Amino acid sequence: MIQDRKQQVTALLRSIETGEPGPAAVIDHAHYTQHNLAVADGIAGFGAVLAQLPKGSARVKVVRAFEDGDFVFTHTDYDFFGPKIGFDVFRFEKGHIVEHWDNLQTTPSAPNPSGHTMIDGPAWSSAPEKTSENKAVVMGFLEDVLVAGKMERLPTYFAGDDYVQHNPGIADGLSGLGDALAAMAKQGIAMRYTRVHRVLGEGNFVLAMSEGTFGGNPTSFYDLFRVENGKIAEHWDTIETIPPKSEWKNANGKF
Repeated sequence: MIQDRKQQVTALLRSIETGEPGPAAVIDHAHYTQHNLAVADGIAGFGAVLAQLPKGSARVKVVRAFEDGDFVFTHTDYDFFGPKIGFDVFRFEKGHIVEHWDNLQTTPSAPNPSGHTMIDGPAWSSAPEKTSENKAVVMGFLEDVLVAGKMERLPTYFAGDDYVQHNPGIADGLSGLGDALAAMAKQGIAMRYTRVHRVLGEGNFVLAMSEGTFGGNPTSFYDLFRVENGKIAEHWDTIETIPPKSEWKNANGKF
């Protein structure tokens, strides 16, 4: 049976748990660029990480998989070298994976203040004809509010207190977001977005890959949004500190 790209990526990620070698055939072994800074470049770097895993220790559950042109992006519940929630982005060329980005965050021990986990909620996209429109909504929010800091524009982009939040430290609704931002400001913790690197979407799901700082540390922000009726209705994310260049195992950069 011929697999589509989302199935191929899902099988590849699942092979981290199963050890099945077949799914790795989707990777272009001669031209594979790695952006996970803890992994060496190329297929050899990917293999070296897998070799470090104690046999039978890894667990992988792909919760969501979407496709946008040459890109497939996934939202995954991992347990290898500790439990993590991750977004992975793969770029295809001539039927093979040639590039990979990801963003990982340690899985919290409890749900957020509204009882949501980092991965629960809808998993399937709808309204494919609105992909471009929904990507524009998300890009507008990122550029207006998170990069330019125009907080008064928040209500323009959100479904008010019907907004569902999966960030582990923030409650539902615009009120929950406002309370969290105020609490961080009171503690002197600043979260700044400085550049949006890529926005990908399938129907009503849109993933943004952004760079900035959190608590003064260089940070990679991956935000997944569900857009309904032109408003952001739901949000998942992972936040990962970007290590200093002296610790990078490849020279490709996080983005």
